[in-house]
Amino acid sequence: MADYKSIIGKTVRGHIDRPIGSRHPKHPDMIYPINYGYVDGIIAPDGEEQDVYILGADRPLEEFEGKVIAVYHRLNDVEDKWIVSLNGENYSDEEILKTIEFQEKYYVGEIYR
Repeated sequence: MADYKSIIGKTVRGHIDRPIGSRHPKHPDMIYPINYGYVDGIIAPDGEEQDVYILGADRPLEEFEGKVIAVYHRLNDVEDKWIVSLNGENYSDEEILKTIEFQEKYYVGEIYR
């Protein structure tokens, strides 16, 4: 099991490259119901900046600053997805899974806190 203690609770900043209502670049039938982006300057195992799901915003964003409240660890992929809360709310595992299901239904993963 990976150790995410150094990540959980950390405040991060970044940019949104797939705002609410946008389409996935390779799968245009997939519409993003939440803001999805990346943390500036943190490189993930896929060689790109660390991906994040943003909770606590009901409008499209360009940038964000928030607290990492969980990590969704994909068991059948090299990427983890950080779950960032903008409003300080500590969403339940069930709320997180329901929110990210639109994309994560194609993967097998677990939430770490």
